[in-house]
Amino acid sequence: MDPYVILTCRTQEQRSSTASGQGSEPEWNENFVFTLSDNISELRLKIMDSDTFTSDDIVGEATIPLDALFTEGRIPVTAYNVVKDQEYRGEIRVGLTFTREEHRSRGYNAEGERGYNAEEENFGGWKESSFID
Repeated sequence: MDPYVILTCRTQEQRSSTASGQGSEPEWNENFVFTLSDNISELRLKIMDSDTFTSDDIVGEATIPLDALFTEGRIPVTAYNVVKDQEYRGEIRVGLTFTREEHRSRGYNAEGERGYNAEEENFGGWKESSFID
């Protein structure tokens, strides 16, 4: 198996590298940054198996609720169930960090004065996973 992961947070999507030759226990140790706004409640992971001559296969999916991330600032490496067709397929271990960054953009305040404000919020990263063949 040559797995990779598609991470989706609302309309933003990012893809990990392919863990070629790592079989059912790949390690990525990659970081991903998403820009967040209000009402973001989950991060969805779709684990795929890369195939050369046919379309890639879906290994399974995992959903990570983000409420604790926003209140605690981070979620330590935690195992999340990977499910396909309502069947347990293994787990993926992910750690998340929430960082509030100030992004300066030109704008006007309530008094019509020109200024800089607005914030972007970012999180990302995971370490390893394992799947049942």
